[in-house]
Amino acid sequence: MPARSQPGRPAGAAPDAVDPARAEEFLHQVYAETSPAIPFAARLRQVRTEIERTGVYSHTNHELTFGARVAWRNSARCIGRLYWKSLQVRDLRHLHDPADVAQESVGHLRAATRDGKIRSTITVFAPDGPGRAGPRIRNDQLIRYAGHRDADGNVTGDPAQVAFTDHVVSLGWPRPEPRGRFDVLPLLVTGGDGRSRLFDVPPDAVEEVPLSHPELDWFAGMGLRWHAVPAISNMPLEIGGVHYPAAPFNGWYLDTEIGARNLADRDRYDLLPEIAERMGLDTRSVRTMWRDRAAIELVRAVTHSYDEAGVTMADHHTESERFLTHVARENEAGRRCPADWSWIVPPVSGGLTPVFHRYYDEPDPELRPAFLPPHGI
Repeated sequence: MPARSQPGRPAGAAPDAVDPARAEEFLHQVYAETSPAIPFAARLRQVRTEIERTGVYSHTNHELTFGARVAWRNSARCIGRLYWKSLQVRDLRHLHDPADVAQESVGHLRAATRDGKIRSTITVFAPDGPGRAGPRIRNDQLIRYAGHRDADGNVTGDPAQVAFTDHVVSLGWPRPEPRGRFDVLPLLVTGGDGRSRLFDVPPDAVEEVPLSHPELDWFAGMGLRWHAVPAISNMPLEIGGVHYPAAPFNGWYLDTEIGARNLADRDRYDLLPEIAERMGLDTRSVRTMWRDRAAIELVRAVTHSYDEAGVTMADHHTESERFLTHVARENEAGRRCPADWSWIVPPVSGGLTPVFHRYYDEPDPELRPAFLPPHGI
């Protein structure tokens, strides 16, 4: 993967030491919910000694796996948390060089894709430590499509990625010619020295699904497609006070994420007007519900296409029921289940799903382990 670079981070940006209280709190949780081989008192002494000596401590593989899974369990915006115990953890904490991070991010895509049988996966790279920063992946997902804005202000591709696309172009990424609607962006990885490098994502690591409709024959002619694995890559993972700035993770897509948001939102691909026109709908007034009707058919096309391609995808009705199963299990375990209602309720047919008709525990920004707010580019 060819690489290009930019200047390093300013001096004085080194991470802080781990708070021993955070570490102890996490260990109490580990030992309350699981049965590690080493006694609690002995492990606590090890951790305290290591923090005192180095400012940080190293999680055991058991602690890392538990922490990553609980971070998913704590994710208030995720409707798919019923499966939190099945998260596959790739422990690559020994890797910090941008080239290695990029190579194993591609490895993450291959491991998670599995010919369409998507597996929930997280890859954890080197953590931050006193005097040294871990690597950072600047893309918000490992796979994103470029947004190309022309001189007239029109955008080819994903408008949400225009700023990031312009940024990587300024670092040396050559825009594809001709510019397409689904050009995969390169990975932008920052090393511990603050220098960022670009790496192309090999085409064979990006499984994509061409979109068609079960009844509307013209739909396939629109040339639409979407990728199989939604791997979030710019949200740091915090476990027991240890900060992992590069920890890409994925589940699988919900049908409405693509059909009612990525391809439908006015500030994204904004396809509803074109679809409505092709369907022959009256678009002169919103009271004809043309946007609603077009959105439903777009979601149907996405679900149909992923099913036809054999790529794992959840539908919003089934996943809503499964989320309430998760909530019930958490309550039975004596745990709160924080949820952001605006993210849990699907963007179409919300009132037809069971998650709409109830309240949830409020999200707690201090809850740990957790995936933290994204870092910028």
